[in-house]
Amino acid sequence: MTPRRLAIDALRGHAVNMGDVHHFMHKRQFPIIEGRNVTFVWRGHADAVQLRHFIYGLPAEIPFHHVAHTDLWYCVVEVPEMSRIEYKLNIMRGGGREWIRDPLNPNLAHDPFGANSVCQGAGYETPTWIEPDPEARRGTLEDHIIYETQFGEPRRITIYTPARMRPTRRYPLLIVHDGGDYLNFASAGAVLDNLIHGDEVLPMVVAFTHPGDRLREYPDDPRHVAFIAETLLPWLEERYPLYGTPERRCLMGASFGAVASLSIAWRHPGVFGCLLLQSGSFAFTEIGNHSRGPAFDPVVDFMNRFRADPGLPSQRVFVSCGTYETLIFENRSIVPLFEQIGMTVRYREARDGHNWENWRNRMREGLSWLYPGHLWMTYE
Repeated sequence: MTPRRLAIDALRGHAVNMGDVHHFMHKRQFPIIEGRNVTFVWRGHADAVQLRHFIYGLPAEIPFHHVAHTDLWYCVVEVPEMSRIEYKLNIMRGGGREWIRDPLNPNLAHDPFGANSVCQGAGYETPTWIEPDPEARRGTLEDHIIYETQFGEPRRITIYTPARMRPTRRYPLLIVHDGGDYLNFASAGAVLDNLIHGDEVLPMVVAFTHPGDRLREYPDDPRHVAFIAETLLPWLEERYPLYGTPERRCLMGASFGAVASLSIAWRHPGVFGCLLLQSGSFAFTEIGNHSRGPAFDPVVDFMNRFRADPGLPSQRVFVSCGTYETLIFENRSIVPLFEQIGMTVRYREARDGHNWENWRNRMREGLSWLYPGHLWMTYE
């Protein structure tokens, strides 16, 4: 079968002038998606250009090719369908280098460190339920301060209550680690409004927590465990009409936040009946030392102890991870362990990386499976 001719082939293998480049660029969207092939393009004067992406398994820096006698640079990468890739361009000139977002690509994803350009592979569609729906009644977000904590300092909690909340009803509880990031970078408020409005999930009370030093507090820190289970949970139950049963309590987190959720449930079995764990940093060792750096030392220590004596931390767990993450092996490994100890597990992978929009895109399935609304209870 003859290989499919790519758009960039018009500029390869023969003399090209700037008029050819302008014709090539005219009315195109970048990067150029042609089946599994993605062509990244940059224009400007440079000594070299590289694609810096966040895909585990490919070289971290993929060089661009320069079209002679022009200011056009390009590289072609084979990307499986349904992929979503965050990236930057590394521009090298005059002995220096600069990381920039792709000036030809308007699609951006934001995180606590800034923003990345986003390549949406063939077949990928941004979920419609992440944007505010004018038909959906909005829940309420309200900040509270808990002054007496195990950390010796106050902690802020943002509470989401659903629209039309009634004190005569009872509501499930969801406690979310890194709550500010879920709200700011994963559209958590709009997602909850839309899923509740569509009867896809039950109306629920959600406590978005805001950590101090998360790398220290999240990997099985006794202070954090006690704060969530012994201070925050009773505080919430005193103020909101919540179900008092474990199956209506859920802990949620991504990356180190998933480790924290598992740690709390492990330390307090029978208290939290559900877990929603996204791209958990579940690093462990079978023998020897790990190679992930000192920040992972307490994670590995906790995970090794958990794997040796897992008990039954919860009843149901939704686990998701990006296929392009360095943590994919650890997340795949933990699923059979959860199943062996008697937990009901649903596991999902996506062709994405370790980022907030990946975690956002899995929230619908995770929440609707753990707390199904009338729509799913009727039709599933």
